[in-house]
Amino acid sequence: MVKTIKIHEVGLRDGLQNEEVIVGFDRKLKWAELLSNTGIDYLQVGSFVNPKKVPQMSDSDNLFKELKKIKHKAILSGLVLNERGMDRALDCGVELICLGVSASDTHSLKNSGMATEEALNRIISMGKELINKGNSVQVSIQSAFGCGFEGEISEEKVIKIATRYIDEGLFNISLADTAGHAYPEQVKRLYDAIKKMSADTILTAHFHNTYGLGLTNCYAAIESGAEIIETAFGGFGGCPFTKVAAGNVSTEDFVSALQRNQKRNDIMVDPIIDIAKESASILGRSTESYVSKAGRIKY
Repeated sequence: MVKTIKIHEVGLRDGLQNEEVIVGFDRKLKWAELLSNTGIDYLQVGSFVNPKKVPQMSDSDNLFKELKKIKHKAILSGLVLNERGMDRALDCGVELICLGVSASDTHSLKNSGMATEEALNRIISMGKELINKGNSVQVSIQSAFGCGFEGEISEEKVIKIATRYIDEGLFNISLADTAGHAYPEQVKRLYDAIKKMSADTILTAHFHNTYGLGLTNCYAAIESGAEIIETAFGGFGGCPFTKVAAGNVSTEDFVSALQRNQKRNDIMVDPIIDIAKESASILGRSTESYVSKAGRIKY
């Protein structure tokens, strides 16, 4: 098991992207500044996608530009799906550019307008270009554990995509459970297989809580070599282009679980809980976080 787990907070992007209520720019900037200084390692500020399709992300460019002027400890990341998005991310000075392709052709077409193979070729080309320019890059495999439209996704297909990434020199790989279908034994099989491919791989896990297994799946991934876990304040989130959009693993739940075992005590959880509660009030619904409802155990 990895000794130090890094936290990639994705609430500002994945947590808000499917919400009908548009959170104002100033409030998002305030949340971003607070989150970036809680001790988390990465903060995903937004995505560079078509604002007509995902209006919550229409201010991503300006958020990055303003945050670059403000003191922040976390590495700022942004999600990119195509070349236009890549150019926007570079213009904003994004510190970690996240590229993604879906293992499901149906989800890939809905999400990016491309089937998996075409999207993969473009993502690999962009990833290599960015690395050659000196940028930090993460590549993901979305719908890696199942698809709301297609159902089961072949583990061989996921491993094949990971193999392509590694063969092309893209070693920072995230497996994303877009539909929330993952279960621990499956998680361990995939992470074990990919971890064996190269000693240079850096593995990230991103789980949705559709069937209540998110936190359990995080620990299964960690046991098999995942070093970074992507979570969202309040447990909010869900892909606008999947069949059943369910929330992410809650940042405050996961960090609190680590801290029960005296790990990542450097992360301040209370400000994250405050943001989760404030966002719930604005979005007009309750959080998906257990810790924000029950309170933290502090012994």
